[in-house]
Amino acid sequence: MSTTQSERLRELLEPLVTSQGLDLEEITVDSVGRKRVLSVVVDSDTGADLDRIADVSRALSAKLDETDAMGEGEYTLEVGTPGAERALTEHRHYVRATDRLVKFQLHEGGELVARILAVDEAGLDVEVPGVKGRKATTRRLAFGDIDRARVQVEFNRKDKKDMKEEEEA
Repeated sequence: MSTTQSERLRELLEPLVTSQGLDLEEITVDSVGRKRVLSVVVDSDTGADLDRIADVSRALSAKLDETDAMGEGEYTLEVGTPGAERALTEHRHYVRATDRLVKFQLHEGGELVARILAVDEAGLDVEVPGVKGRKATTRRLAFGDIDRARVQVEFNRKDKKDMKEEEEA
């Protein structure tokens, strides 16, 4: 049986989020002064655009209004996506981050920044960028070797089309 409010809210809201074609990633309830803020983070393999966020927000709001899950006091419902520098904690997060640059904290104490090339049940294949003119190298990481992983924001990344055009020039 669930004991925390977040767990009870997850049990109540997760089927509704799933029915909208999204995954419920996180629920938090924070106090801001006398008000409370219920933050719900959703995502999917294809992303969640503003229309999908609005639809799920309306559905969650209606469900919360018909129950006493948030109690008597006022609260604000915020529904959003994980954000650009999301932490990777589930297998599906790694799959969704394929072709993204990720900073890994390894159990052995090291740190590695690499691009995810492929993900399977046991781990992932990554490409470690070359430094000072050296070529990039590939490496296999088992999920058990990873302590933490976070997607990195890239501002100047060339996409495959740009790289192909440079090679042809």
